[in-house]
Amino acid sequence: MTPEGTSLAALEAARRQKLERIRQLGHDPFGQRFDGRLSIGQIRQLESSIVKVQSSDGAGGQELIERGPRVRAAGRILLQRRAGKIVFLDIWDWTGKIQVLIGKQQVGEANWALAECFDLGDIIGVDGELKHTKTGELTIFAENLYILTKALAPPPAKHKGLTDPDLRQRLRYLDLIHTEGVLERFLMRSRIIDSIRATLAREGFVEVEGPTLHTVAGGAAARPFVTYHNALGIELYLRIALELHLKRLLVGGFEKVYELGRVYRNEGISPRHNPEFTMLEAYQAYGDYHTMMDLTEQIIVDAIAATGQSLELPWGETVIDFTPPFARRTYHELLAEHLGIDPLDEAAVRRCAAERGIPPEGKHIDVVKNELFEEFVQAKLAGPIFVLDYPAGICPLTKRKRDDPTIAERFELFVQGMEIANAYTELNDPDLQEELFSRQLEGLPEEESMARMDRDFIRALRHGMPPAGGLGIGIDRLVMLLTNCQSIREVILFPLLRPEPADVHPDGASSPKLSGSES
Repeated sequence: MTPEGTSLAALEAARRQKLERIRQLGHDPFGQRFDGRLSIGQIRQLESSIVKVQSSDGAGGQELIERGPRVRAAGRILLQRRAGKIVFLDIWDWTGKIQVLIGKQQVGEANWALAECFDLGDIIGVDGELKHTKTGELTIFAENLYILTKALAPPPAKHKGLTDPDLRQRLRYLDLIHTEGVLERFLMRSRIIDSIRATLAREGFVEVEGPTLHTVAGGAAARPFVTYHNALGIELYLRIALELHLKRLLVGGFEKVYELGRVYRNEGISPRHNPEFTMLEAYQAYGDYHTMMDLTEQIIVDAIAATGQSLELPWGETVIDFTPPFARRTYHELLAEHLGIDPLDEAAVRRCAAERGIPPEGKHIDVVKNELFEEFVQAKLAGPIFVLDYPAGICPLTKRKRDDPTIAERFELFVQGMEIANAYTELNDPDLQEELFSRQLEGLPEEESMARMDRDFIRALRHGMPPAGGLGIGIDRLVMLLTNCQSIREVILFPLLRPEPADVHPDGASSPKLSGSES
């Protein structure tokens, strides 16, 4: 073992010496195909097949000894303890950890020489018998050893290597190995996404892939990332939403269609926002926003089941009960309840806004209501709760209620103050859609990408889009809730980070912020 205080350069130099020694022993230090292995999880399940048998003790008597199955394993060395002619290793793969016992007499000189070149972080293979040590720990008693990858950089020092959140996210590959629960959380994310796809397939939805480069940034009110296509000589925009192309497919005859993919918004970074995030959007012909409410509940309940958890999930120091049906309240009911005003009294709404520091002058009354809602109501919605029937003035893509055109048939699902889902009864009147787009874009300077109307979408609507319900779910926020993570950056494998300073990796070596250890 090398003391933790040893410099990274010295630690890496020692590893390179072992790399050369491995080559001298006739091994490829970066391994070869390794067939026939079982995962560590599968090996641990074989514990019940270990039996005790009578054996001669060498003095004419009998003793009980263990006999277990012979197994082949591969994994990364996380712990190494040497005691004379015996070495204990803990090796790890994505299904768990197991101990390996290497005895010089049992493995022979050649294997022992290889074992002396092992370091923490190396990926090795082992053949051996699965038994228990005298202390009862399940262990692979090594018979043959293999080097599969020599790690040239030391792992972070125990207890102080990966405590900084920025470092953990920047070096996610080390975070997955050395921070308890991180790999399991991302595997759970994959199960959640698999479940969403399974639910939608069961309901008859078809998955498609739309373009990520758009000539017009549409489908949401957000600032896009701008790029340039050299061959065509035009600016393009990374998509800010999936909506308008999916609704074109409704026109084309797709009746249940969805996309699950990345969208990009050139906006701020916070515990609940990342400029690049994953969105589900689904559209169902001949449905409405009530149809999408039922679908949203089913998606979430099925996703929780896929994680193996109950419908009552921890969230910090509280518990969220996802037992359906979720609560349903109207937007105006919640404004009245939390602000003590009549939402239909425009003068009262404007007066309330002014009293609470929101300037109401020059704004449409629906915009004033929404600023009050976002500032003073949203954070109080513990949920899960569907908020229904939004002011029409802030919903340019939504069908109005037949008996009240000032109300849009829209819902948002809130949980712990976070918007998780947004859905509409989709507007399919092309003339009204064009009018609403024009009104929304009025006053924006022409150079603003958001000021440009997607006229092809209007043209598509003129060919007839069936009545439909549409749904968007923020996948990253949903995963936050189902894995009890308070930051969106903890459920995105590689969140956007500032570039590292030029002096952090001057020659490709490990970051000096990351203390190394060989203990």
